[in-house]
Amino acid sequence: MRLVIIGGGWAGLAAAVRALDKGHQVTLLEMAPSLGGRARTVQQHGQHFDNGQHILIGAYAQTLGLMQRMGVDTAQVLRRLPLSLTRPDGTGLALADRSSPARFAWAIMRHGHWHWRSRLALLKASAGWAARGFECPANLTVQALTEKLPLEVQQELVEPLCVAALNTPAQTASASVFLRVLKDALMLHKGGADLLLPARPLDDLLPGPGLAWLRTRGVEVRLRCRAQDVTPLRSGWMVDSEAFDQVVLACPATEAARLTQAHNPAWSATAARLTHAAITTVYLTCPGARLNKQMVFLPRGPAQFAFDHGAIGLGQGRFAFVISAADDLEHLNRAEVSQRVLDQALHEFPAGTWPSPPQVSGVFTERRATFRCEPTVQRPPAAVAPGLWAAGDYVQGPYPSTLEGAVRSGQDAVDLAYEAFAMQNRAPRRDSP
Repeated sequence: MRLVIIGGGWAGLAAAVRALDKGHQVTLLEMAPSLGGRARTVQQHGQHFDNGQHILIGAYAQTLGLMQRMGVDTAQVLRRLPLSLTRPDGTGLALADRSSPARFAWAIMRHGHWHWRSRLALLKASAGWAARGFECPANLTVQALTEKLPLEVQQELVEPLCVAALNTPAQTASASVFLRVLKDALMLHKGGADLLLPARPLDDLLPGPGLAWLRTRGVEVRLRCRAQDVTPLRSGWMVDSEAFDQVVLACPATEAARLTQAHNPAWSATAARLTHAAITTVYLTCPGARLNKQMVFLPRGPAQFAFDHGAIGLGQGRFAFVISAADDLEHLNRAEVSQRVLDQALHEFPAGTWPSPPQVSGVFTERRATFRCEPTVQRPPAAVAPGLWAAGDYVQGPYPSTLEGAVRSGQDAVDLAYEAFAMQNRAPRRDSP
């Protein structure tokens, strides 16, 4: 099968590896000058930064497997930590390493900051979710799912986990997707809830090794190459002026909507109607400063989390402050957002945290970081038209906009393309004499 993959983000890379492993001839088109999509390393003011502070978790089995397939030592490039929602003063909830349902329950019971009634209420609610298979009505929000939990549990556990995992506030976030994330993290994988923080630039995790791995195996990777048009043929598809047997659209939803408008208007309209939420990351530098944890939960905002890059291994004295679901800051310019984060850093952390006033070294806003994971969201399916498939974290699936969702969708799209191609080219069976 001659396959073209349009888009070189994590979904496109996963699709290319899957296709190559199946023995297909692969061409990868990427309109940017580098691979990685919305999880990449960029340059700003002469320095290298990730375009945001990305987090993996232990349950990302396919993503970790893909990195290892390319020869990446995940133990070296990722720092594994137990899930912790510890505040700047050191209080908060922390799970044990290699978390499991039993360890989760034990951590809740030992969480002395909460009233015992709050701890018991959370354990009772969690047991109920597990008994129902972590399923709920599709139209339910996270806020409605957890409305009977004590306020301190909602504010200090549910809301930060929801905005971190779904990039959508609990008031409007899909409860069914939220429960699926909890199920995979706590029930399906030992250590599934562990945090995997990049200890190297994102390009060292997948985009860089992926580019080298594919090229050494004969994959034609064309950077700065934006597909202008896809046209159906009697057998296969024409992408611009080249013929292919099958096409995987691993580009952003807006690009996929443009390329499919003439071939499946309903699919194109569904992709185009997706609304997106922003994530802003403000990088601060302060030589000699250290936080009490590698990741610190900030309950007051605007940033919800701060990361100590020195403790992770990315550079002493550098810190990433992450503002998820950052739409309410859209009216502010970069300097105003930076000043708010600086004020937060100075006022939320204990005296002595900063030996000198921290300085802003970089600001990145991904305005289309994720689709809004709401109960009413309509996500387009992987199948667009015969021989034309879509991959990306926005395609129908059980996960929110995550790296794992992107990787799985890329693999699934190639599997579907292979099955369709095999069916199309299967020799007709002869009747037995």
